Amino acid sequence: MREEDGRSESADERADRRWNELLQEVRVVQTGAQVLFGFLLSVVFTPKFGTLGDFDNGLYVAAVVLGAASMGVLVSVVSVHRAVAGRHRKPGLVRVANRLVPLGVALSACTIGCSLLLLLRVATDPVTAAVLTSGAAIWFLGWWLVLPMALRLGDAGSREADDAAEGGGA
Repeated sequence: MREEDGRSESADERADRRWNELLQEVRVVQTGAQVLFGFLLSVVFTPKFGTLGDFDNGLYVAAVVLGAASMGVLVSVVSVHRAVAGRHRKPGLVRVANRLVPLGVALSACTIGCSLLLLLRVATDPVTAAVLTSGAAIWFLGWWLVLPMALRLGDAGSREADDAAEGGGA
């Protein structure tokens, strides 16, 4: 039984718990990615699409390709699970999924950025669109990358402080 994170669970129980947590995360991200991807697929059939310039058309293509890549990575988590289910390989599966999910989130963020820039270029002017999209990108980076990293670093620091207080520190 491991208790390093305050839980008393076997390696299999820990892998099961972490897998279930990952699946919940994938469900949240995948739902948003599917909605955005569906929207992007429908844009090509609107009358305004034919009026897009070369840059905006390229931006649209980039958004669609990034959306497809995001969906591919996120769905791969389930495909990999199907391939190894019942073979007692869940700890390895969790390690692989822990790499795939952040990649799927990053691709989703890029899809959102391209989509937002395209929509804002159509609705406003190129400079306003670039400024607003840059602001949104910084906003997303703060919530999706900086905050989680800060929390992770804070957890590491608090564990070291707890270890030192208990006499187990370096």
